[in-house]
Amino acid sequence: MIYVWLLAMMQQAAVPPPAGPVQPVPYSHKTHLAMGLKCNNCHTNPDPGEVMGFPAESKCMQCHQAVKKDSPHIQKLAASAKENKPMPWVRVYRIPGFVFFSHRAHIQQGFDCSKCHGPVAERDVIRKEVSLAMGDCMECHRHNKASTDCKFCHDERN
Repeated sequence: MIYVWLLAMMQQAAVPPPAGPVQPVPYSHKTHLAMGLKCNNCHTNPDPGEVMGFPAESKCMQCHQAVKKDSPHIQKLAASAKENKPMPWVRVYRIPGFVFFSHRAHIQQGFDCSKCHGPVAERDVIRKEVSLAMGDCMECHRHNKASTDCKFCHDERN
């Protein structure tokens, strides 16, 4: 019986995680964060603080006017910035519309982005590695002594 369990565990460990979505241009969080950038250098958190936005292409071009400017991917990014046309990034993590989640409140409580988004700083390609199922959020709330009252995350907001 232990052998069957051990074999099953070894097979699970050998299965690679699913690939991330194909993005309009390749982007490595690993490369950018290794240079000292922080998540909030690119991802903004406008009021009321619920959403962390995708960076504007003009933000990327602040560095890429000089860095790797001959890359076809950077040229595509530059054209998008020049036309003021957002890149069609494919969102990896999505919270259902009936759930209220404040990125700002979690950041203010000291949570690192990797808590919900996985080890982004180690990834060239982002893929969904962390479950955002309600049970996982509830477990985190219980562990951190945050409210588990339904209305805390599910109340009606305008």
